[in-house]
Amino acid sequence: MRILDRYILKSIIVIFIGTVATFAFLFILIDMFSNLQDFIEKHIGLDVIAQYYVSFLPSIIVQTSTMACLIAVLFTYSSLNAHNEIIAIRASGMNFWQITRPALVFALFVSALVFLVNEKYVPQSSMVNQEIRDTEIKVPSSEKGRLKPLIHNLTFYGMKNRLFFVDTFDPNNYDLTGITIIGHDHNQNLIEKIVGLKGVWTGIAWKFYNVQITDYNPSAPNAPSSVRIAPEKLMDIKETPKDFLRQRMDVNSMNLRQLHSYIKRFSGSGALKTLNNLRVDMHQKITFPLRNFIIVLIGLPFALMSVGKRKGQTFTSIAVALVIGFLYYVADAVGLALAKGEALLPWEGAWLTPIIFTLMGLFIILRNF
Repeated sequence: MRILDRYILKSIIVIFIGTVATFAFLFILIDMFSNLQDFIEKHIGLDVIAQYYVSFLPSIIVQTSTMACLIAVLFTYSSLNAHNEIIAIRASGMNFWQITRPALVFALFVSALVFLVNEKYVPQSSMVNQEIRDTEIKVPSSEKGRLKPLIHNLTFYGMKNRLFFVDTFDPNNYDLTGITIIGHDHNQNLIEKIVGLKGVWTGIAWKFYNVQITDYNPSAPNAPSSVRIAPEKLMDIKETPKDFLRQRMDVNSMNLRQLHSYIKRFSGSGALKTLNNLRVDMHQKITFPLRNFIIVLIGLPFALMSVGKRKGQTFTSIAVALVIGFLYYVADAVGLALAKGEALLPWEGAWLTPIIFTLMGLFIILRNF
C-alpha cells in the first residue's frame, strides 16, 4: 500500500470510528433518559441495564455506518483540500480513481462488515434486547417476576416439517389463540393445513378448539383431498410449550439464509401478500449493506470538485453530497413501499435505488473527471 493511501485511510478510519461512537453515545443517552423512570421504579440492576444497551450495539453499527462512512470520507478529502494537498496529488498525475481508491476500498470493507454483522449478530442481539425490554423494563411493576407478557405473532419451524403461526401465546398458562399450521413433505409440497381458534396445553398434549384440518395431495397441492372440522380435538403435535418459547422466531430477526428457507416453506400457504413482503425484505437484506459504497461513490466527486474553491463553496459541495445521501434513504424507502404495495416486483423495489444512484455517481465522475 502506498504511503498516500495509508495516510488517507488512517484519517477515514479515525473519523469513522469517532462518528459511530458519537452516534452510539447519543442514542444510548437519549434512550436512557426516556427509560430512566422505568429503571428507577422497577429497581433494574446495572448488569441488566448494561446488557440491554450492549445488545443495541450491533444494530447501531448497522444503522449508522452509512452516514458515518460518508462523513469520514468527506471530511478527510475536505481536509486534504483545505491544505492544498489535493492540488499537489493531482499535479503528480494521479486521476480520480487513484486518489479515491482508499475511500472506495474502505467503503467496500464497511459494506462487507455491515452484511456480516447484520447476518450473524443483529438477529441474536435483537432477540436479547426485546426479551429484556418485555420482561424487565416495560412489564408492569405489579407483574414483574410473576407474569410474563403475551407473545404476539409467534412463528417457528416445528417437527414433521411444519410451520407454526400463532396470533397470541400466553407463556403463563400456555394458551394459544389464532393458530395456523402448515405441513409440507420432504419436497416442500403442501400436505396439510390446520387452523384452530384456540389451543390449550393439557399437560401431556395440545387440545385445539374449533379446529379445521385440511389434507392435500402432494401431486395437486391446491386441491384439498379431505377436510375435517371438530369443535375440539387432541392434536398430534409433539412440540411442548417450552419448545414454543425456545424456537420462536421473529421475521425481522432472521438472517438471509433463515429468511430464504422461511419463504420456501411458507410458499404453499396461499398468503400471497405476506409472501411478497417477505421477498422484498429478503432482497433488501442484500442491498442494504451496498448503500455504504454507493453513497460514498456519489459523495466523493463533490469533495474533489471543491478543489481550489473558497471554504464556503467547499462546504456547499459537502452539503450537496449529504443531501444526496439523505435522498438515497428516501428513494430506497419509496422503492420498498412500492414493492410491498405490489406496484413493483420485489427485486425491483429493493434494487431500483442502488442501481439508479450508482449510475448517477458514475455519470457525475465521468462528466467531471
